Amino acid sequence: MNRNVTIGVVQSAPEYLDVKKSLGKVESLLKEAADQGAQLVSFGETWFTGYPAWIDYCDEYAKWDFRPTKEVFAKTYENSLDVNGSEVAQIGKWAKELGLSIVMGINEKVPTGPGNGTIYNSLLTWNEKGILANHHRKLMPTHTERLLYGQGDGAGLKPVDTAIGRVGGLICWEHWMPLTRQTMHNAGEDIHIAVWPKVHEMLQIATRSYAFEGRCFAVGVGQIMRVKDIPDVLNLPAELADKPDHLLLNGGSCIVGPDGHYVMEPIWDKEGVFTAEVDLHRCKEEKMALDVTGHYQRNDVFHLDVNKSRR
Repeated sequence: MNRNVTIGVVQSAPEYLDVKKSLGKVESLLKEAADQGAQLVSFGETWFTGYPAWIDYCDEYAKWDFRPTKEVFAKTYENSLDVNGSEVAQIGKWAKELGLSIVMGINEKVPTGPGNGTIYNSLLTWNEKGILANHHRKLMPTHTERLLYGQGDGAGLKPVDTAIGRVGGLICWEHWMPLTRQTMHNAGEDIHIAVWPKVHEMLQIATRSYAFEGRCFAVGVGQIMRVKDIPDVLNLPAELADKPDHLLLNGGSCIVGPDGHYVMEPIWDKEGVFTAEVDLHRCKEEKMALDVTGHYQRNDVFHLDVNKSRR
């Protein structure tokens, strides 16, 4: 494991609900990150092929039997990824060619068998050998997300070993689930990827708290989405109708050290690939005062069982 690691954060808009264009954009962004010296590259929540921010902005989206919402659901499904498909394999090839570990949020579909009509909010991790090393499905879609996404399972609640250390990740409000956090802490992470739609104030707090609690580096990954990315079959609220370039998701990506302080301050309203170098030895230093898996834990009082089977 290298002591010094360069982390790359992609804060760039996806090609919304377009698999082919999104795949092309992944290639260019990975090359840009590699050119900047990144060894680990992270993308936001359901970055491939876009977070459904319209569920929080458009009128009537939750209306029963509402045809436009059905159309958007179907288009999202059509432009979701099969983890056994060619796109996931291609990203693995780029990871190997560029020597990168990659963590990416995706919209996932299962073409056949149980769950074949459900979309999952998933997080994929490839190691530098191009192997898909982890596949995590968001345990509990949050609030309006339940209109689109099914519940995940515990199979992906684990970090993976890479050439740069142990890399784990969780999706959005999973960071408010105490037992989920403890499961990941117990597994041991050097770097944790926290993916969000945008990293607003409370989510900055969650990212910083996770780093402090887990004594690891936490990467908060925010996204860029504009009004014009909302599917045109949906009704825009009047205040957004004439603002196609207004940012609905405006980033906030950051990197936090194991003491809870920023290594990279939040970046707002800007697209790009942003990098910072971290010293993983700091994770061990900070555990002198707090190790929630060991000397600051009461294993004689508490016991945690986790079902890690794939549903």
